[in-house]
Amino acid sequence: MNIRLDGLLLLLVILGSAIAVPAFAQQANSQNITNTTMARQGTPSSLPSYMLNNASSAIGTPSSGSVAVTVTTDKSSYNDGDKVTVSGTTRDYMGDSTPLTLILRNPVGNIIKVDQITVGTDKTFSTSVIATGLLWQSAGTYTISVQYGSPDRSATTSFKFSGSGGGSSGPSTIQVDGTSYSISYTITNGKVLDIKADSASKSLTVSIQTTGDGLLTITMPRAVIDATNSNGTDTEFVVLNDGQQNMMANETMTTHTDRTLAIPFKNGTQQIEIIGTFAIPEFGPIAAMVLAIAIISIIAISKKTGLRVLPRY
Repeated sequence: MNIRLDGLLLLLVILGSAIAVPAFAQQANSQNITNTTMARQGTPSSLPSYMLNNASSAIGTPSSGSVAVTVTTDKSSYNDGDKVTVSGTTRDYMGDSTPLTLILRNPVGNIIKVDQITVGTDKTFSTSVIATGLLWQSAGTYTISVQYGSPDRSATTSFKFSGSGGGSSGPSTIQVDGTSYSISYTITNGKVLDIKADSASKSLTVSIQTTGDGLLTITMPRAVIDATNSNGTDTEFVVLNDGQQNMMANETMTTHTDRTLAIPFKNGTQQIEIIGTFAIPEFGPIAAMVLAIAIISIIAISKKTGLRVLPRY
């Protein structure tokens, strides 16, 4: 009896093993196939971005320094006499020996300004220009182009300009103290009080009263003041705003009789001195007083001493 039971149990074990092994083998084989398929396919493209690392091309995030040069202006539009401030950044710093080149063109394509700007160690740059003069007469879109080294390091921007003379009532005139000469001028955000000539310092001194940052455009006859080299060719005037040299002043027009300067100034400026190589001598009230005193003295001496200036006939 025991032998029969043992035989029956052995038979049941054999049958159970025959059923379980194929099922386990099939499950393991399915798992292997799945793992192989995933290995071949890689990470599914449908995964959300937070499941991808920062180096993944699926995100496509560019480098923060991918733009070689940027350039912009402080405003989008300007009027005659306004100061245009241009600034920007560079991706790289190439040293003091490599300046950034700026070219400013008016709506018809004429070059208004070419400048070599030093880029700071912080990879920024800035410059400014006063919007006035003959080359600024056209209203429209003005373009600024910058290049830092090679042509692939370049950028452009633009701004609107109302045109030179827009909103102006025209030039005014004022007589130079102690002379018979008059000077024409225009001024924004201020007024001219008087103009004096000084032959000793070869200069004109313009006294002004300001209401803000502005621009004085002054046309000076060569007979009043001039700046020339020893060979007779023109040279630049030196301009001082309250005793400090104004590097932004520039000559906008030159003829054989006159020279015109555009002189920007800050609010609060009181005197603008224009220094040349010649200035007309002033014969003003003091000189007239000295002459009158001399004549009176001669008459008094003549009466007292009997000296006659003119012979008696």
